[in-house]
Amino acid sequence: MPVAAIPAPSTAERIRTACARADRALLAIDGVEPFAVSLHDVLRDGSFVVAVPRETAATLADTEAVLELTDYAPVPLREPVRSLVWISGRLTALPPHAALVRLEVASVVVADSTGAESVGVDALMAARPDPFCAMESRWLQHIEAAHRDLVDLLASRLPRSLRRGRASVLSLDRYGLGLRVETQDGDHDVRLPFPKPVDDVAGLNQGIRVLMGCPFLNGLRARRI
Repeated sequence: MPVAAIPAPSTAERIRTACARADRALLAIDGVEPFAVSLHDVLRDGSFVVAVPRETAATLADTEAVLELTDYAPVPLREPVRSLVWISGRLTALPPHAALVRLEVASVVVADSTGAESVGVDALMAARPDPFCAMESRWLQHIEAAHRDLVDLLASRLPRSLRRGRASVLSLDRYGLGLRVETQDGDHDVRLPFPKPVDDVAGLNQGIRVLMGCPFLNGLRARRI
């Protein structure tokens, strides 16, 4: 029988969430060393507004560029990058805002431990950031620092081959909780799905309680990086 898919955000949802969390990014242009910029806004037409150094804004108009966003894990890990997002397109000026440019998107690609995947602009704009993206970092940091017993409890119910490593909380979204297990032979990511997607803190607390009692509810699949 085929293995049932484990509930997880769509690729477009993951990208929108990464964009919602990001405040800094790298802008790459041919012939110029990539430089740090601020992600200012995502417009309804799918374009991105980027804040650049005022002295360079005038030189960027009508230029092909790639915006790179890095999604870092909020807890200490030996491989802290959870995903990379590359947004390719053409820059246009936004007068009278001297330090803002608009990136008209041509393609979007995300890469993580599962591989790389492209997403269409329409699918990206139809998706919404995860409802917990603003609190995820603080919540995971609190769990890791103050509730190691919870992490150890969840890790104790992983497949035997994963119990020899150190487990840390990796991600949180409306579909479940992610763990990273670091072992001598590599890193392993495991998703622990909630019984059903949640949309508020009450549902999140209930989902966590279910995982504490039975993290294999609705299935569990470990993936080696």
